[in-house]
This record gives sequence, structure tokens and C-alpha cells, in this order.
Amino acid sequence: MIICDTTPLVAAAVRNDRNNAASRVLFERLRARGQLLLVPPTVLAEAGYLIDKYLGADAEVEFLNSFTNGEFELAEMVDDDMTRIAELCEKYRDLPLGVPAASVVAIAERLKIKDVATFDRKHFSVVRPAHCRAFNLLP
Repeated sequence: MIICDTTPLVAAAVRNDRNNAASRVLFERLRARGQLLLVPPTVLAEAGYLIDKYLGADAEVEFLNSFTNGEFELAEMVDDDMTRIAELCEKYRDLPLGVPAASVVAIAERLKIKDVATFDRKHFSVVRPAHCRAFNLLP
């Protein structure tokens, strides 16, 4: 199981993004292996907003359809995740970490996921998850 941050989702949609090709290759490779790609609701909202902002409503709808056709799965958030998100945002306030990235960490910790799809090395290299020494950042 792999949890996705906002950056590869947006990069895969925006053709002139410098990480577009790497995102598309990563997602194709993971799907070919049958890997489950989880997306926190906060990341879904942020990515949807950015895709709509840069590409318009049609691209946002296409992104949303990638969930209904099984390309991505929406991760469930529970009350304990909210507590952990607040703790992480407080601990890493100098970054600042932000709710979407903190939700990736909180859900990954709860589900014991070590692999994070992200281009955000700044945040995910600094954060020390509770369940492992460090995240394995993909690609």
C-alpha cells in the first residue's frame, strides 16, 4: 500500500509540470504491480483545487473520475488522525507542515505505510514518522 501526497497527483495532470513524466511512470508502474494507491481526503481536496485552478473544471472531473474507476482509493480518516494532524502541525510549525501533508503522515502511521508518493522532499524528509525511521519517498 502506498499513500499519495498532492504533488504527484497534480504533476500527473499538468502536462507542462516538470514532474509530469515521472508521476505518470510511477503511477503506471504501481498500478501494474497491483499496488493500492491511497489518497487522504485533504489531499484530494487540495489536488482537486489545484487541478481546477491550473487546468479547469474538465480536468478536475477527470481527476475525480480516477477515484471512481479504481486508479486511486480515498483513505478513511478517523478521529485519532485529527489529533495526530494537530500534533504534527504544532511540532513542525516552522516548516510549516500543513494539514494535507500532516494527514498523509497521520494516516501512514495508523496504517503502518512506509511508502509515500511525493515530490515534496522538503517536508517528508524532515518529518519523523512514529512507525518507522523514515518514509520511503517515491519516485
